[in-house]
Amino acid sequence: MSGPSAADNYAGVYEGRLQPGQHPALLIVDVVAAYLTEGSALFMASAAEALASNIRLTEAARARGVPVVFTNVQYKADGSDGGVFYRKAPVLEAFVEGSPLGAFPPELTPQAGDRVFTKQYPSAFFGTGLAEALHADGIDTLLITGYSTSGCVRASALDAMQYGFVPLVVREACADRHEGPHEANLFDLQAKYAEVISEAEGIAYLGQRAA
Repeated sequence: MSGPSAADNYAGVYEGRLQPGQHPALLIVDVVAAYLTEGSALFMASAAEALASNIRLTEAARARGVPVVFTNVQYKADGSDGGVFYRKAPVLEAFVEGSPLGAFPPELTPQAGDRVFTKQYPSAFFGTGLAEALHADGIDTLLITGYSTSGCVRASALDAMQYGFVPLVVREACADRHEGPHEANLFDLQAKYAEVISEAEGIAYLGQRAA
C-alpha cells in the first residue's frame, strides 16, 4: 500500500504531549522466566536485553525511594480463571500455578517494600486492585516496562491512562516477539495514549523526583 508514511499521516492529528507528575512509580509488567527461557513457547530473543534495562531502572528507582511494582501471571491448573483469554491463547498454560516459567528471574525479583500484583488478563489493572493501591499512595505517573510490548505492556499503559496516571513507556525496557509489533505499538502508544521515553530519560526523571 502506497501513500504517506505513518509519521506523515499522523502529523497534525496526534501531537499532544503529557507532562509527568511529581509522584512516580515503576511498573514492571510480567518480566518472568517464560519470556527469557530458551525452549519456552513464549521465549523472546529481545527479552534479555530488556531485562538488563529493567534492572538498571529498578536500581535507580529503589535508590531514589520511588515505589517499584511487579506483575506476574498465574492460573489454576485447569485455566478456569483465565476465561476467554486463556481459551484464545492456550500457550498461557505456561503460567499455571507452580510452573517455573511463571517465576521472576533471579536478577530481578521483588524485594521488601515492593508490591506484587498477580493477574490473569493482559492489563496490570484488570481485576487486580492496582489502580486503587496507586491512588491511595498518591502516585500520578507510571514508568511502564516489561513483556510484551504489543500485549500486556500496551494494555497496561492504556489502562494507566484511563485511570488517570501519566504513562511513560520505557522503550529499551520492553520486548516483543518481533520488531514489527514492538515498533508499531510503541508508535501508536506515543501517538494516542502515553509518552514513549528512553531508559536514560526515565532514569533522569527518577533522579529529579527523588523522595
